Amino acid sequence: MTTTTQQKLTFEQFLEQCPEEGFYELVEGEIVEVRATRNHDDVADFLADSFKDEIKRLSLNYVVKNTAVIRTLTKDGTEQGRKPDVSVIDRDVWRSSRSDYNALEEPIQLAVEVTLTNWDDDYIDKLEEYQRLGISEYWIVDYLAIASREYLGNPKLPTIFVFLLDAEGKYQRTQFRGDERIVSRTFSELTLTAEQVLKV
Repeated sequence: MTTTTQQKLTFEQFLEQCPEEGFYELVEGEIVEVRATRNHDDVADFLADSFKDEIKRLSLNYVVKNTAVIRTLTKDGTEQGRKPDVSVIDRDVWRSSRSDYNALEEPIQLAVEVTLTNWDDDYIDKLEEYQRLGISEYWIVDYLAIASREYLGNPKLPTIFVFLLDAEGKYQRTQFRGDERIVSRTFSELTLTAEQVLKV
């Protein structure tokens, strides 16, 4: 009996082979389709629109994208191609190589992941990868309260987690629920409450 092991794709190969239609990530050397519900997309779109409004209102030097692919590394050095649900990127970084296919190897300013059934990817894998890359701010929006009680407590309640990178390069976590105003380093004047986002 002969077994064949499929060779794992590099980040560059992923960019070359990734289908043009749909949303895909490079996970453990394989192209994985990321599918989302309409509710998930509504939450992500609401946040993207809110960020764009702040950027315009305050003339901030950022762009907001839902198509940007970010090269990250796992603990053992495996290349991953992550596509956050919302990416806030320095405008100069985004425009520095506009002929690229939306792929970035440097840290972005803020990444948002809206949880789905594979919630542990957001809470464990992406958290570690984004921290390792040096993404300054990372949000997990658990509008379904789908993660384990270890993260959400008991009873499990819809929650927004904001992770901010500290001086040692480690994330410090704050959670927001109900009418609590979300505190963001990137958007310090943002007036959104957790409920406004979670009830979209």
